[in-house]
Amino acid sequence: MAALSKESAVAVIGAGTMGAGIAQVAAQAGHPVYLYDVVGGAAAKAIEKTAAALAKRVAAGKLDNQDCDAIVGRLTAAETIEQLAPAALLIEAIAEDMAVKRDLLAKLESIVGPDAILATNTSTLSVTAMAAGLARPERVVGMHFFNPAPVMKLVEVIRGMASDPGVLDTVEATAVAWGKVTARSRSTPGFIVNRIARPYYAEALRLLEEGMADPPTIDAIMTEAGGFRMGPFTLMDLIGNDINYRSTRSVFDAYGADPRFRPSLIQQEMVEAGWLGRKTGRGFYRYDGGAEMPAPSAEGPVDGEVIPLPDGWERKPVKLGAIHLIPTDGRRAADIARAQGASVAVHDLRFDGASRRVVLALSAMSADERRGVVASFQAAGHVVTVVPDWPGLLVMRTVAMLANEAFEAMLQGVAEGEAIDRAMRFGVNYPRGPVEWGRAIGLGRIVAVLDAIRADTGDPRYRVTMNLRLAARDAAAAG
Repeated sequence: MAALSKESAVAVIGAGTMGAGIAQVAAQAGHPVYLYDVVGGAAAKAIEKTAAALAKRVAAGKLDNQDCDAIVGRLTAAETIEQLAPAALLIEAIAEDMAVKRDLLAKLESIVGPDAILATNTSTLSVTAMAAGLARPERVVGMHFFNPAPVMKLVEVIRGMASDPGVLDTVEATAVAWGKVTARSRSTPGFIVNRIARPYYAEALRLLEEGMADPPTIDAIMTEAGGFRMGPFTLMDLIGNDINYRSTRSVFDAYGADPRFRPSLIQQEMVEAGWLGRKTGRGFYRYDGGAEMPAPSAEGPVDGEVIPLPDGWERKPVKLGAIHLIPTDGRRAADIARAQGASVAVHDLRFDGASRRVVLALSAMSADERRGVVASFQAAGHVVTVVPDWPGLLVMRTVAMLANEAFEAMLQGVAEGEAIDRAMRFGVNYPRGPVEWGRAIGLGRIVAVLDAIRADTGDPRYRVTMNLRLAARDAAAAG
């Protein structure tokens, strides 16, 4: 694969945060860059902001002054769209409106050279539909950056039905030359990241609806036990509940109202109330008036009989005194206790065993037994959160759904497993790719968890994709 030469001009259409960021990335890589916006003066202001941001990096000793001047010197504010004609690669980063994007691509096609590549930074819209009607749809591809573009490593390279393989190769090689990590995807709703990430938000919202825990507790569990960089409610507030809800709604509609992508009524109400997150001062948390973040739920210090945690307790069932300590397989502690005739503590999934918070669901047991379980974990240095006895608990339920969605995407030919894992690690900073994570947990265990949740809830969103079920069966047969 050959990347565009540094002498090749790049054009970016749309001078908002994303467009300006993409222009900066291309300029940093050595290309002359034209930045254009339909709003007069917007491109020049965006370049001024970029120059100011780079100057701060110089002042902090993170960028050489000559390099800063060179980067800014490669950026040109185009006053008319016709000035973009010399560009070899044109990347549109305008509003997520299919009609507007199609009109823009048609206009660009009429002014650029025959070998110029037309790329769209769309996050959800069909690249295939966008290219339809053009004289040369084969040169249209998706080049989806993540915000902020100069910082985030991932670029999804999206293949429309008409996209030429050579064009895709050039775009991918160019993104790599710009210092990015790439993941190829077929043009399907949400591509890789915006599709497969849906369960991270959906399960948190569903757990909130079910009264499993409040937002600060769910966020703490997902970060301190699950290993995720940011909790789902904090992340939704950062993204904007309107944007997050719209993305979910878009994927839900595109997949014919598949229950897996069903939007949350809680989030819908928050959007209707104008509680959009950080940008409005209120979302799942308050950000105005010096409001303090609420504390997550955790057990206070407990005076009980301390029993050393047995070796291997995170991976297999063990006994903690008379208590059966069991990693979640989707069954409720009460159901396991009835089957075994003993008190049971089920613990949630923890990322690589290195997290500080332990999440427990307890069957009916005496007060002394309960104090002993909590005290034993606290004595080992863990923060303990006891949650309602719900199938799949929190981290396991979420990771199982992420893995299931990844295997479904593989089944549909959206992307290869390695590309999916790469996209989720570098696009949304997951501690592990969902395919790799599912295999590490055990695909049979993932299937069991989802089957148990579906059996107890009757909710079709927990249906196991055929690809995952067959992969689990094959893994079991292979020993």
